[in-house]
Amino acid sequence: MQLEWITAKEAGERWGITTRQVQSLCQQGKIDGAARLGNAWVIPKDTPKPLDGRTLAAKESKKKDA
Repeated sequence: MQLEWITAKEAGERWGITTRQVQSLCQQGKIDGAARLGNAWVIPKDTPKPLDGRTLAAKESKKKDA
C-alpha cells in the first residue's frame, strides 16, 4: 500500500487555514503522519484537520480524554 501525500499548502487550502499554520501544527506534532522532506512538510492525503483548541468541540474533547 502506498500513501498519497499533500503539501502544507494543499492541506491549508483544504482545511481553510494558512500554510504557515499547517507548518506550525506539523512542527508541534499535532498532525498525525506529517513528515519533513528537506525544508517542506508532507501530510498523508486522508489526514483530518486537527481540532482547534479554542473551539467548543476541542474543549469538550479534552474533557472526555481527561
